Amino acid sequence: MRRCAACYDTQPEINDEFSGVKHEQFSYSPDVLRQLVADGLRLAKEQGASGAEIDVSEGYGLNVTVRKGEVETIEHNRDKGFGATVYFGQRRGHASSSDLSPQALRDTMSKACSIARHTAEDPYAGLPDEALLLRGDGPDLDLYHPWPIDVDAAVELAKSSESAALAVDKRITNSDGASVSSQGSHFMYGNSLGFTGGYYTSRHGITCSVIAEEGESMQRDDWYSVARDAADLEAAESVGRRAGERSVQRLHARKIGTRQVPVLFEAPLASGFIGHFVGAVSGGSLYRKSSFLLDSLGKKVFSDKVQILERPHLRKGLGSGNFDSEGVATRDRDIVKDGVLQGYFLGSYSARKLGMQSTGNAGGTHNLLVPSEGASFEDLLKRMGTGLLVTELLGHGINQVTGDYSRGASGYWVEGGTIQYPVEEITIAGNLKEMYMGIIGIGNDIIVRGSRQCGSILVERMTVAGE
Repeated sequence: MRRCAACYDTQPEINDEFSGVKHEQFSYSPDVLRQLVADGLRLAKEQGASGAEIDVSEGYGLNVTVRKGEVETIEHNRDKGFGATVYFGQRRGHASSSDLSPQALRDTMSKACSIARHTAEDPYAGLPDEALLLRGDGPDLDLYHPWPIDVDAAVELAKSSESAALAVDKRITNSDGASVSSQGSHFMYGNSLGFTGGYYTSRHGITCSVIAEEGESMQRDDWYSVARDAADLEAAESVGRRAGERSVQRLHARKIGTRQVPVLFEAPLASGFIGHFVGAVSGGSLYRKSSFLLDSLGKKVFSDKVQILERPHLRKGLGSGNFDSEGVATRDRDIVKDGVLQGYFLGSYSARKLGMQSTGNAGGTHNLLVPSEGASFEDLLKRMGTGLLVTELLGHGINQVTGDYSRGASGYWVEGGTIQYPVEEITIAGNLKEMYMGIIGIGNDIIVRGSRQCGSILVERMTVAGE
């Protein structure tokens, strides 16, 4: 039996069709989202569109911040959205709305169709290859773990994190605050090729930032933890202690003279280092010819030590998904093997521009893993001998076309494999091509905070510019 559109805004407690548990936080069931997708596709067809894609989503969240033991902010959010992309041959139009009422849906579809009718033809525009769409539901990825935490409990957790940070050392004199957040969402995507799919996701976090001061030296640092399941978060007190310890360790930072030395990127920064590679081998950069890794498929782009794996189906993975934002099935891939580039990151549009096939990466990458060679963080320090440990990067001095890299940095000077003292007001420079080929160590100190999972990375040589 078809639901009437008037029922969309009057949903009672919901039984989740995917896992059989109830989710009182949501106003719309998966069935209702599925019907909204079907209605959008029907309206597109009635208005003459040759194809269409519809995405409907709903989310909720809580974020609490405390500072110096007092509540600073309490934020509740509840969001919903309807997005429509329509095709008239190879003319494309898109419109969206945060209103899910029947009239708003009709208006949104009319706007998308009107835009498409007045848009120039693009020979690469269109729906994905039907043969690449996900068939069936795919494996259960265990992505939704609602956290039944109320405001009072969140406040107490944030206070405990900040208190733990302040208790580390009497030199911690101020706080930027501690926060606890909990987010949940679900969505449904469908297209006129017959694909419809969606699922629930959650994301929770604890963060703390404090300031240490002694004499004329003042330093700030932070720490945070993120997970799908609150049970997998680092303890709030541990987050605070690490923030406090890091702040104190940075006191009385020095400047150093310009030199060429090995550079060790701490694990939280190493994933960003790999992110520059992702941007360089993604479709948009490649077809615009704005990448320092053009025409690198099948060629060596990293040292032999580097493997990069894409694993979309990790349970509870922050980048997991059975299909991409076009419904194309995701699959395990070895992106880099023994330093050699095996594949790009492509959606349907960029794949057509390049004369290739979608890799299931419309919307981004899925759980990129950079396996360690087994070395610990301490092992990498010893291997480096004398050099720079980088723990913070400033600015965005990266030329994606040439690979030239120059960023402000701070961290620690290392001699004899042992940290000697903190340093600041320096710049590290090199070229990403040479830096990737110069990777001589990958640590096992992996910190999972997003879709890229990587330990600390040791680069054989970079220019460190200081005094």
